[in-house]
Amino acid sequence: MDAQPDLSTLTDAELKELIRQLTEEEREVSKARRVLHGRIELAKSELIGRLRGRDEGELSVVDVDALSKILAGRLPDLDRLEGD
Repeated sequence: MDAQPDLSTLTDAELKELIRQLTEEEREVSKARRVLHGRIELAKSELIGRLRGRDEGELSVVDVDALSKILAGRLPDLDRLEGD
């Protein structure tokens, strides 16, 4: 992350571009956070399944296709969900 420029010295166009860049950076970080949380939940679920003494891990009952789409960001309401 770069140092914040002196905003008072920027033109309106430069401020708009800075806002656009920061918004894009926030979206990328947010997506990475959601993917990481999904991976954490998968690992927790697998561990819980093993601790319960099941022969198969929890991943055997997960809809992998649906989960892949979620983690890849292919949700119809992805923009709406980015507000969390």
